[in-house]
Amino acid sequence: MTNLLLIAGPCVIESRQQVFDVASKLKAITSTLDIDFVFKASFDKANRTSINSYRGVGLEEGVKILYEVKHTLGLRITTDIHESSQAENVAHVCDVIQIPAFLCRQTDLLVAAAKTGKTINVKKAQFLAPWDMKHVITKIEEIGNRNILLTERGTVFGYNNLVVDMTSIVEMKKYGYPVVFDATHSVQKPGGNNGSTGGNRDYVPSLAGAALAAGADALFLEVHPDPDNAKSDGPNMVKLDELQDILSKLLKIHCAAKVQERD
Repeated sequence: MTNLLLIAGPCVIESRQQVFDVASKLKAITSTLDIDFVFKASFDKANRTSINSYRGVGLEEGVKILYEVKHTLGLRITTDIHESSQAENVAHVCDVIQIPAFLCRQTDLLVAAAKTGKTINVKKAQFLAPWDMKHVITKIEEIGNRNILLTERGTVFGYNNLVVDMTSIVEMKKYGYPVVFDATHSVQKPGGNNGSTGGNRDYVPSLAGAALAAGADALFLEVHPDPDNAKSDGPNMVKLDELQDILSKLLKIHCAAKVQERD
């Protein structure tokens, strides 16, 4: 993988118009910068801190909207699933199926996703060591699916805090699959905002640059036109109108790292 792969989009589908607006802008940015792009948005946020938090539009409506985005804008699509019964439904529209970090050890979920034949992006749990991902990989490979992405998204560090160990990227690359760095969830403060997840988006560019320097093949970024008023994960999402400048700088690091790998 030489071109930078970017998986990006809003945390959750808030409306059809919101998704199309963000997807259109992201397509323009990534085309200008010659970045491989997969659009991401969740139809359901099943692991919100509070029972009163906004979860999304649901599976049926969400898949319908993502299908429209895919075929209207000509984009590759990913979304996350939380139950094995959802795998077949999203496989009709998604090019990549995402397994949430909290669920990365759920055998039935991994098997159902693997059976679709789609690329499976597994986020390493906040409580797992990078070498423990070999067991996750084996579960998918045993089904005959070797289209796998591994995502680093920070590790639990005390209460309501995460820390990123960049050696995790080096360790996971040893398994021979592309490694993605989730720069926005890595700056979360889980449950640290009085009933919702907090975070600090100011750290995103620095951590993303460090991850690319460490050898990450791809970036995962959640973006929003107005993060402070987003319905989910606002504190850690990147402002859409700042994204192109951030990516332009990160591309220089990515290119330098790939030259070093070849040397």
